[in-house]
Amino acid sequence: MSKRLVNEEDGMAVDPRGADLKRYLDEDPGGPVVMLNLLRFAEDGRESYRRYAEALAETFLPRYGGQVLYAGQGSTPLVAEEGQSWDAVLLVRYPSREAFSRMVADPEYQQVTRLRTAALTEAVLQATHRWSPVAG
Repeated sequence: MSKRLVNEEDGMAVDPRGADLKRYLDEDPGGPVVMLNLLRFAEDGRESYRRYAEALAETFLPRYGGQVLYAGQGSTPLVAEEGQSWDAVLLVRYPSREAFSRMVADPEYQQVTRLRTAALTEAVLQATHRWSPVAG
């Protein structure tokens, strides 16, 4: 999944669209999915994102079986193109891609996600699945 739904302030896409969700479901390998979130906040976006994250943790993750695996603030990048440092990283596990898709289609979630959109100037939202780089 990639950057989508435009933050009105600067025109950057930060939320997924229908075509992205269809592709995301079409390529589903089955099983749990961990969503990688790379976040760049607007100047005053941290408070808005905090309110979004609170609603996510209290309401939507329990409702759809999600779990925050890791949340951290970005630090100095060791290897990255200029401008590719991120303010925060979030890893969220869902029981399936379908569960994540149901969550983002939830009308109540769509109201809350406006906080996320307003908070960010740029974001990467990428589905990941387990990979073992070492054979065996």
